[in-house]
Amino acid sequence: MNNITQIKKNYRFIKVQKLVIVSILIGFLSAFLGVILKNTTEYYEEIFFHKTVVNPIFLVVFPVFGLSIIYFLREYVFKKKENKGIKEVFESTNSHSNNLPSYKIPSHFINGLLTVVFGGSTGIEVSTVVASAAIGSVAQRKQNVFRQYKTELICAGVAAGITALFSSPIAGLLFSLEVISRKVTRAFILTNLIAVSIAFGLLHILDEKPLFAVYNMTWHLRAIPYFLLLGIVAGINSVYLTRCVLFFKAQFSKIKVHYYKIIFGSVILSVSLFVFPQLYGEGYHAIKTIFINPNGMVFSMSMAVTFVGILVLKPIVTSATLASGGDGGVFAPSLFMGAFLGLLLALILNQYFNANVIPINFIIIGMAAVLSASIHAPFTALFLVCGLTNDYTLFLPILVVCLISKYTAKMIYPFTVYSYSPSLAK
Repeated sequence: MNNITQIKKNYRFIKVQKLVIVSILIGFLSAFLGVILKNTTEYYEEIFFHKTVVNPIFLVVFPVFGLSIIYFLREYVFKKKENKGIKEVFESTNSHSNNLPSYKIPSHFINGLLTVVFGGSTGIEVSTVVASAAIGSVAQRKQNVFRQYKTELICAGVAAGITALFSSPIAGLLFSLEVISRKVTRAFILTNLIAVSIAFGLLHILDEKPLFAVYNMTWHLRAIPYFLLLGIVAGINSVYLTRCVLFFKAQFSKIKVHYYKIIFGSVILSVSLFVFPQLYGEGYHAIKTIFINPNGMVFSMSMAVTFVGILVLKPIVTSATLASGGDGGVFAPSLFMGAFLGLLLALILNQYFNANVIPINFIIIGMAAVLSASIHAPFTALFLVCGLTNDYTLFLPILVVCLISKYTAKMIYPFTVYSYSPSLAK
């Protein structure tokens, strides 16, 4: 009996050892992939965007060229399989037999990069999530002992990838829990904590900086009613984004010739970029411009028209990008919409209601609120945006507004882009 007990203990110890080792590998590889994709995309997006400023004809050339290259790669290199985004991760975690194949790593990496660099109005976050999830999926297939930890290892890859993109290990953990796993096990805690620790350590070694720099943050109790208003408006806007994406995908799916999808999507994208160049790519370059001195901005009708146009068109061009074959999701569009929505609301409140609110607070809280409502993950949005700005001064108002925006969105429309399926909607 003692020998059997000792053998079981040794087996459990060896299993834990192997889980630790594979979690370290997954964390490093996923984070390294995320950092490379983030920096490569930012570098080339800036170059290509500058070319469109110098010569606007590229606003026509780039979208159709980028979407065509992606179609060619999917057709002739990546086994004629379309990327379904995070739904691929759900399908894998919900099935014992359905695994993420290894080619999903280069597929999402390359297609996500090409989509954003050539003007596709989405982001690389979902590309990173699926590629890093595929790293975890491949790792769990290497030894039989890992088969029972499939979800945990996939989540470890996702958590490390999100950590690398947003410099927030807590956001990585919460995203893998709130959106992917939705349950906590001891193996989940072990593998995911190790993966995000390795990812965060890599960020420090590489000296990765926060995406947005903010300083001297503060907030006042008198702003609470206006924060609550922002939460409600953000929830409504997120539903508009979700419904746009679902509508465009449904309509484009009726087009049988794929190249017609590319042409229609490119036309929508090119025309929109001509009117509002801020919509190019991820849009982080546009967010950085409004972060420069938002508290010194003065409301004007021309500014209001521009902001409203951006908020109306962003979901449309994002949807057209995805429906015509681009790779990405609603992370970056949600942050983009939230930033402009928050700033617009703050300027209107100060101009017409003498609210005396701080615009930069509304930019930051708006980003978190729209993201929270779009993916139904308020705690992920909270820590993700705090990580993006490397500032936790607004922690409490962000938390409250994220919860309000999420439940506002759920009351209006119970699905997200990730959770919707035609069978559920009936």
